[in-house]
Amino acid sequence: MHIVAVNRFYWPEEPATAQLLTDWAEELVRLGHEVTVITSHSGDPALPPVETRHGVTIRRVSSTRWGGAGKIVDFATFQVAALLRLLRTAKPGDRVVALTDPPLLGIGAWLVARCRGACIYHWVQDIYPEIAEALSGHRWLRISRPLRNLAWRRADGCVTLGTDLVDTLTAAGVPAAQVTVVPNWAPAGLAEAAPTVTAARRLAWQLEGKFVVAYSGNLGRVHDLQPLLAVAEEVRAEPRILFALIGSGPQRASLEAEVVRRGLANVRFFPAQPRCDLAATLSAGDVHLVTLHAGCAGLVFPSKLYGIAAVGRPVIFIGPPGCELARLLTQHGFGHAFARHEIAPIAAAIRHLSTDATDRARLAAAAETFSRTHRGPAAAAATWQRLLSAGPKTRS
Repeated sequence: MHIVAVNRFYWPEEPATAQLLTDWAEELVRLGHEVTVITSHSGDPALPPVETRHGVTIRRVSSTRWGGAGKIVDFATFQVAALLRLLRTAKPGDRVVALTDPPLLGIGAWLVARCRGACIYHWVQDIYPEIAEALSGHRWLRISRPLRNLAWRRADGCVTLGTDLVDTLTAAGVPAAQVTVVPNWAPAGLAEAAPTVTAARRLAWQLEGKFVVAYSGNLGRVHDLQPLLAVAEEVRAEPRILFALIGSGPQRASLEAEVVRRGLANVRFFPAQPRCDLAATLSAGDVHLVTLHAGCAGLVFPSKLYGIAAVGRPVIFIGPPGCELARLLTQHGFGHAFARHEIAPIAAAIRHLSTDATDRARLAAAAETFSRTHRGPAAAAATWQRLLSAGPKTRS
């Protein structure tokens, strides 16, 4: 098969979808398929507009990279350029796979695929415009839902990350038989760093002798991060406990200002780390935090969970108690889940883990077991191969 995937980021860039798509594309090449990825150009003159890496043909299109208030323009310019490239690239019988960056890319990809006689599959990582509605309160954003729902229903298949997101797709009218669950995975090869490597990272960041409560990843709006500061305030009298927030994103500046306002000396910020340093970064934490806004439970899945489990670290989840991530922690026993208002119980759990090495080891072992038994990129690619090989479906 010739498979054409479209996403705003791909190797050598390192947003989460870029790493996942890179693993996925290279696995499908190993299975014998021809894979083309249409992505954006970072502006680095060393990157050619077209190249082949590990068997994957990468076609980079020009678009803006303003970020911040200009992000909508970034989305629009990439979408136009990518769809024009897709129109020239896709051929009858090809399999087109559209991710969700930019958010409504799948609508245009569906129209282009149909125009070119190709099959279309939606890889639904995040569900927009619902996320934007939940975070902004702007109900007018739902005007794009009917066309988005039609693109989903008329597709040859939709792939998403878990059962909570499946429920959202089926509520939008997508037949359950048309939806496949393929969870995300830890970056290929990720495992706990050697003790000397971990010690070196802790030394470089002046974390020696501390019990490190880490948050590593995007400080984005879907993550409920204010409770972290409330917990840090709750345990501020215990100097051994330190909170390390590692990453960048739209909430970082406001969090830094709030830490200063509250005088939280037990909270430190560190820059986002490249993939090659991820093992050392995650291993430097004694326990990791994962958070999610209540309104986003059926719209996004924090896939950082898999990387944390891969290095064998316990997880404390702050978010909707009944969501899929909370259920996974309970089912596999490698962490604890709390609602955002349960500040005192969260602080108590952290105090307990900071003093009970036996319980930490038990949770760490459970995390490693979960990671070993969880589907990785090879298994995900095999599922995708079966789905893509089935070809066109009857669409309603």
